[in-house]
Amino acid sequence: MRLIGQTSQRLGLLLPAFAIILELNHTISLGQMLMMLVASVCLFGIGRILEGYGQT
Repeated sequence: MRLIGQTSQRLGLLLPAFAIILELNHTISLGQMLMMLVASVCLFGIGRILEGYGQT
């Protein structure tokens, strides 16, 4: 459980950089980039919760 939480936190940290690179290359629109940023915040939060459950 802890490993899944840490992995999703790392993905939540990498996803914004990936979204910015895609938007700068005009591969995705600004709205899609913002949706990816919101998804990464949610992914990081869920990962933090899962990591907390794994520590107990």
